[in-house]
Amino acid sequence: MASGFSLWRCMPLIAMFCSLNILILVSCEPKVPCFFIFGDSLMDNGNNNDLDTQAKVNYPPYGVDFTDGPTGRFTNGMNQADFLSQFLGFDNFRPPFARASGSEMVQGVNYASGGSGIRGESGSNLGEVISLDQQLGNHQTTISKIVSLQGNNASYTGEYLKKCIYAVGSGSNDYINNYFMPDFFPETSQYTPEQYADLLIQQYASQIKVLYNSGARKIALFGLGPIGCTPEEIRTFPRNLSGCVDNLNNAVAQFNNRMKPLVDGLNANLSDAHVTYVNISNFSPQIGLLSFPCCETSTTFGKGQCVPNQKPCLVRTLRAFYDGFHPTETGHLLFAGRAYTAITPFDDYPIDIRHLAEL
Repeated sequence: MASGFSLWRCMPLIAMFCSLNILILVSCEPKVPCFFIFGDSLMDNGNNNDLDTQAKVNYPPYGVDFTDGPTGRFTNGMNQADFLSQFLGFDNFRPPFARASGSEMVQGVNYASGGSGIRGESGSNLGEVISLDQQLGNHQTTISKIVSLQGNNASYTGEYLKKCIYAVGSGSNDYINNYFMPDFFPETSQYTPEQYADLLIQQYASQIKVLYNSGARKIALFGLGPIGCTPEEIRTFPRNLSGCVDNLNNAVAQFNNRMKPLVDGLNANLSDAHVTYVNISNFSPQIGLLSFPCCETSTTFGKGQCVPNQKPCLVRTLRAFYDGFHPTETGHLLFAGRAYTAITPFDDYPIDIRHLAEL
């Protein structure tokens, strides 16, 4: 799981997506001392493997293009957390909290859990998942271990943690596996989309403040993608003339529209905080890519995930989605590339992750 990319990390990484060209020079030395990741299946790299959950993908054809094979990543190869680790100059991937140990934790940990959300109950229909609140609790455990590894000097560790990057990508399952599942959750009947977005943002703000109080200062908050354009939601709900499920996308837009004010408020009220918003919805992986799944997807257990041990499509670089919900490695590279280095003024607000690392 700790396999890295030290043989090629010092070389330019070039990704071409039709009219989109991304050129990222990968540093030979880390730009920050550590990188911590929180979120859901777009970031998860194995934290769900030992859980009793449907949101678990440690089986083929997942990982078909990854050095270590199936590891729990919800894609064919690297995910955006892996690419961001590379862009930041680390010589290996951030280990999942479930398996992290010893000195490797000092350079950062991945806490992300597929199926999880901002709200504790989101994703519980799938079985066990690690909510964002629980991930923040796991981070406290990590900090205690780092303090011990750094000679029990809490003051030194506190200053050390302020220099790190913290990526947080949560919220999709508060819609996919909560708000739009009225048979399992009451939220749809209790809140309008506007009210629900307000509720999520209020809780999210409190969670980011917990992270800040744990020493985080450089925080990248990832917005939500157009979930109504994922193959599984298109299969589940009637699509509109747009080709997607508009009411899902409109609800998610209510959340995304509140992200810039959230970032402004956090930066204004938290001393020395540098919080930025990664506008995922501005760079959909569907641009120039085929948008149907690369693998055969389940309609029952693990709905929307790849059916185990089936062969995936051959030309995966031309697909936006690997399964019914998740991007291919190509899509993840697009996400991570524009999160790290913005190519339009709408990609990141107020700065991209590259500039965040330089602060």
